[in-house]
Amino acid sequence: MSEEKKTIVRDLGFGGLMHIPPLRVHHQVLRELANNFKLGENRLKTGYGDALGINATADLFPQKVNYKKLSEDDKEIFRRFQGKTLKSLTDEMMDIGVGNEEDRLMFKRIFILYIQMAFLLPTTINKISPVHLVPIFEMDTVHTLAQH
Repeated sequence: MSEEKKTIVRDLGFGGLMHIPPLRVHHQVLRELANNFKLGENRLKTGYGDALGINATADLFPQKVNYKKLSEDDKEIFRRFQGKTLKSLTDEMMDIGVGNEEDRLMFKRIFILYIQMAFLLPTTINKISPVHLVPIFEMDTVHTLAQH
């Protein structure tokens, strides 16, 4: 990533993520974990018993993007990211310029989607979910959320 992009990432409050080495978890392991997590019990049930007690009592996905309620500009942004994969986001994040405000804002959106898919809300499906899209329409609150 260019120094200018790294500055944007730091300004968003995610500078620490630049020091995390890439995680390589096989898709079968992720699928196995997802299939064995018992949401109602907040437990990961494996052949070895309860491996983890995870607090999942709150609504994990409190909101999704309602396409019908979006402005025309936001619908265009929604369509731009619909069906994108983590790989395509990575490529786009590295290729996009940040020479003007519009490009900088798009870089921020791509980065936020990437962080969610890679770290915060990973799924066994390798495509952007409507849940991942919520923050990119509320970019003014992202820095505040990253600080908490």
